[in-house]
Amino acid sequence: MTLPVNLEPILRFVLVLLGAYAVLLLMALVMWTVRDVRSRTRDVFAQILAALLVLIFNLPGLLLYFVLRPRTTLSEAYEQALGQEALLQDIEERYICPSCRHKAKAEYLRCPSCGEVLRKRCIHCGQIINLNWAICPYCGEEQQPTDAMSNPQVSPQEPTRQ
Repeated sequence: MTLPVNLEPILRFVLVLLGAYAVLLLMALVMWTVRDVRSRTRDVFAQILAALLVLIFNLPGLLLYFVLRPRTTLSEAYEQALGQEALLQDIEERYICPSCRHKAKAEYLRCPSCGEVLRKRCIHCGQIINLNWAICPYCGEEQQPTDAMSNPQVSPQEPTRQ
């Protein structure tokens, strides 16, 4: 079967266009994969492997990359870590009175609910410090030991954290 003479150049042109489209599509897929994998990992080997996977296997390689790629981007992982750190910091900043178990702030000297002594002031600089510290971390002066027997209002325990 022979093609008409005027149809053969049109068919070649369409095939060249389809080939160029396929090459551009492949390049776009590889470029997208490289940008995506760079946003998800800093491992250069994984980045090269993902690009080669898509370059060699085309669409099946892209599907395989979708299965194997990390779920979160680096920025999402960073935001999650910041959120977790903020939650942990919020938890650490909450103190509980060892006597009545009510919430108390870190700067309280006494529990507002029961009056239990939670902290003391440095005898030299006046900063608020823990009851059981022997030296003030702010001025470096030695502190008088707080003894529960000599002062019944003072508890040698550090407030527990929630």
